[in-house]
Amino acid sequence: MKYKMLASVLLCVLLLSFTSGAAVATATERDYSFDGKISRSVLENYLSRAITFAELLNGERVEKQLRGSTGDNIRMLTNVGVKFAGRAIYMWGRESRLDGLLERARPIVKKIHAADPDIVLQAAAFEIVSRQVEKLKVPRWVFDEFDLNFENRNFDYEAMLYSDGHRVNQWRTGSSVPDMSRLETQIWFFYLAARYIDIGVEAIHFGQVEIMDDRDPDHRYWRDMMARVRKYAAKNARRHFLLADAHVPSGGIVHNGSLLFDFHSFPLRIDEVVTEPRKGVLKVGYLDSIFNRSKGGITPSGWRCDSLPYIVELDNFGSSRRPGQNIGAHYIWGYDEICWFAHQPADYRNFWLRYAWDWIRRHDTNGYLQMPGSRTLADPVSNKSWYWANTPSEAAPTGFDQEKTIKDIWAKNK
Repeated sequence: MKYKMLASVLLCVLLLSFTSGAAVATATERDYSFDGKISRSVLENYLSRAITFAELLNGERVEKQLRGSTGDNIRMLTNVGVKFAGRAIYMWGRESRLDGLLERARPIVKKIHAADPDIVLQAAAFEIVSRQVEKLKVPRWVFDEFDLNFENRNFDYEAMLYSDGHRVNQWRTGSSVPDMSRLETQIWFFYLAARYIDIGVEAIHFGQVEIMDDRDPDHRYWRDMMARVRKYAAKNARRHFLLADAHVPSGGIVHNGSLLFDFHSFPLRIDEVVTEPRKGVLKVGYLDSIFNRSKGGITPSGWRCDSLPYIVELDNFGSSRRPGQNIGAHYIWGYDEICWFAHQPADYRNFWLRYAWDWIRRHDTNGYLQMPGSRTLADPVSNKSWYWANTPSEAAPTGFDQEKTIKDIWAKNK
């Protein structure tokens, strides 16, 4: 009898230990819940699992160029544990294809959210507008939003530009930087953001905001346009909220103590190691890097911070036409950042991701490395004009094989 009682006690202890352990495990699970606003802890959970996955929602073929396997991309995202997929849909000019782009994207959004409802998909509304915008009609609901009388007309390219010719044709003829102080520009950005929100996008990157407000140093028109976008998201977004960010070389946009964006983002700004060809390192204060410079204030969700959380990414900005050379400036060994990374041997790519993650977390706890997942290559690697982090397979034959490394880094940094 004594032994039976002892066995019962031991069983109870084991059961209590198990349930206690389960409770602890549940309590320490990462929280990705938000609705109407987002807490700092949940925001940082997302930023710490962020990846750049350009054109994820564009469909498998765009203009006869393979953009990867949607099925394998979703497998990769869920395998690694991605919660924030950056640049998943965007246009760089050529606005006339918007309707077709959104039509292809909508079922992909549904597939991704079926695989993981927590994943935030990010669109981009960049610092560019082209004449093709004139092929799109301004719908009645946009006129209503701005309290304007309805007109049966298309968007007006010329009405979005700096009237003094400033930054006109900056990207190419008929492709310019828009001026946010002009009403037509505000109408266009509101319309574009709303169209993205309607397909299930929950974040938008607004590009180089500061070159679109040269006539508005107080950011009055950006603040007004963003307030309209947030109001639209509160009614129509999946979780009644939009995560907005931009590249901020100034460290951020703050007005009367209030931050314009929910988080900041910027290129990594990698410095060359001149004694070790092709190698690169991160440095506080190098060029206009954001490390220790992200401004604080009151966020759109209402919480206050001394420094707003941010992500840094391997950016793409085109070829210098001097690949492999130490030419300085924002190029790294003559490449943009993602091309430099893609041209490295696989073991160095994997080493460098671990190095960059650890370096950022040591030097500025507000910052997180946005992992490279999918990005165009201005300087192709062995005829590969697109970088994929995916593990090479029949579905992803051109994968660069950083999938396991990304998963391991995140697993070690819970």
